[in-house]
Formats: sequence, C-alpha cells, structure tokens
Amino acid sequence: MQTNSKDALSNETRRRPGLFLPPEAEFDILKIDYHDKTVQPERTKMVINTLDFEAPGKQQSFLRVPYSHNLGGWANVMIPITTVASGEGPTVLVMGGNHGDEYQGQIAAMKLARELTPEMVTGRIIIIPSLNFPAARAATRLSPLDGKNLNRSFPGEPEGSVTSQIAHHLTTVLFPMSDVVIDLHSGGRSMEFEPCAHMHLVDDKEQRKKMLAAMLAWNTDFAFLYADIAGTGLLPVEAENQGKLVVTTELGGGEAVPAHIHQIAESGLKNVLIHVGAIHGEEQTRESLGKPPTILTQALDAEDYILAPESGIFEVKFELGTKVQKGDCVGLIHHMERPDREPEQLIARSTGYLMTMRSPCLTQQGDCVIVVAQEVDINSL
Repeated sequence: MQTNSKDALSNETRRRPGLFLPPEAEFDILKIDYHDKTVQPERTKMVINTLDFEAPGKQQSFLRVPYSHNLGGWANVMIPITTVASGEGPTVLVMGGNHGDEYQGQIAAMKLARELTPEMVTGRIIIIPSLNFPAARAATRLSPLDGKNLNRSFPGEPEGSVTSQIAHHLTTVLFPMSDVVIDLHSGGRSMEFEPCAHMHLVDDKEQRKKMLAAMLAWNTDFAFLYADIAGTGLLPVEAENQGKLVVTTELGGGEAVPAHIHQIAESGLKNVLIHVGAIHGEEQTRESLGKPPTILTQALDAEDYILAPESGIFEVKFELGTKVQKGDCVGLIHHMERPDREPEQLIARSTGYLMTMRSPCLTQQGDCVIVVAQEVDINSL
C-alpha cells in the first residue's frame, strides 16, 4: 500500500519525536521486507529523492537525507545524483565514494555525469559520484557524522543514522529499479592495489557468468575474486542478493592518484557501459587493444590476507603485480622502539600475485598489510 503524508499519516505518527514531515513531501508507509518475503514490517521512507526516473532526458538533483545538528535543526545532507535516460535498455547505477577517501571512482563518475547526453544512452544511467558525501568532503573512509562504514551498513535502517538511511534508500529504491550496479573503489588512504576490477563468486551460475564478463570488460591487467574478511553488510552483497549484475573495482590507492589510474577508471567504466548495452559504442577487448589476456586471481581464504603480527613500520619487498612463491618473505615490520631487533618477517603462505599492500608505513598490530592472490583458470568458475 502506498499513500502520502496528507492521506495516511495519523496525528500520532506526525507527533513522533524526531520525525519532521514537511507537508509538501510524500512519504511512503510500506509493508515490505527485501530479504524475507513472508515477513512484512512497517517502515517509513525518510530520504527524499525528487528525480523522475521514468522521464527521458537528463536530470540533476540531490538525495536529501535528514540530519539534525547543533546549528541546523532541520538540515539535510545533500548528495548529488544525475540520471540520463533515452529509449529502451538496462538501468545502470554507477556509484563512487562508497568510502569517502577513494577519489578515483568519484572523479570518473563526475566526468561521466557531465559528459553523458541522452543521445548517447540506450536505457537509463543513474550516477551518484560521491555516495558517502560527508566522508568524501572529510577525506575519510568512515562518515564523520556517525562514524559508520557505509560498506558495512546494508541493508540499512529507514530511520537510522545518515549512513544507515543512505544504505536503506539504495536497498529499497535504487537497487530494485537497477539491472546493473557499478561500485567504484580504490584502496583509499589505507591500501594500495594493483588496479583491477573485482567481484564475489555468487552462487547463481548465470549471474556469475554475466558478472565475470562485465568484470573482464574493464580490461585491467588483473581481475580479482575476493572474500569478505572484515565484516558483513556490504553494498555489493546486497545488490548481488537482489540478483543484480554487480561490477566493482580497486583502482590503485593512496592520496596521490597517477594519470594512468584515472585513464583506467574512465576507459574501463565507459567500456563496461557499452558491454551491458547502456551506451552506444564499440566494445574494446584486451585483444583489440593489443594486450595479453587479463590475469584472473582469487584470494578466498583468510590466510591470503596477511595481517601485521605486531605494530611498527611496514616495508614491502616486492612491487604490486609481482608473482611471489610460497615461503617468500614479502614484507617486514620494523620496530621503532627497538631498532636493534631484527624486523618481523611476513611470509607468503601461497604462490600468487601481490595484489595489494598497506599504504601508510606506520602500522598497527592487526592491520592488513599484504594480499597474495592465486591465479585461477576462468573455465574453472
């Protein structure tokens, strides 16, 4: 059942503490659960999105997320969003800034939002360049407003904190209307990646096949199958669980972004959009570009993710993208307080490629400092 605030919200509901309902805005009271179709709890939609997703053409607006603070009792967080639509075709949701300090994808998404015209599109493309907008403004991984990691906040809560409301709006509004979900990441300030497109190994074989093809359409030297070792509630997992074709990336890292990383982000994003049929153009392949096939790697076991056994200064021993052997010393932890001590050796537990390393040298016990991923035959997947 869908109703608006004038028709359906009781006086008791209007008086609920903390719930400000502008009379001109429409709020849905929906009985729906996107994970258990047999249980339908009531929810209130708080995020306001004024775009008309059914209209052709190009629109620019904001997701408005209620956020009351000391100097703004009725304030909203304004998250820029663009939609470009024309004719029949898939709906693609493109997002950067899931983590605020990862700017490679945000820049690529901003450029796409500026450059796309309806004549270029076959279907509908929705672009949110800086999804975790408060974190992007603060250059932080987590939101400075509530301390939450957006990529651990799904499916979200309709009346939760700002981060939780963003996650809930994606889960209940933007994901259901999308066919393809592109989530652009890099290592941020904490990690440096060999530039790659990556994905989870979803159980549905047809969905997996489509995701593999889209991942390879990024045309990176490496592709990466990864496991979640740092919690649940990820954006890609929520979209995967809804059956979407999901493409994610790790495009380098660190605060300085070289020009070739920006080129990989932009060209890969455009090629994936062509691949899924969302924009006009001729799809490029590694072969057509005169490059060798993408090396497909996977790190699916916890031991592939090497953690610092103690605090100190981290030194990596190999360049990213280098193939290392099981038993190789791939890094060292030097002891600041005891320079006379021999450094702690970090040993590769398997043969594979060095896909990522910690970016800051100063390291705390338990930080992930190196990931070694094994090469895998695509036909085995």
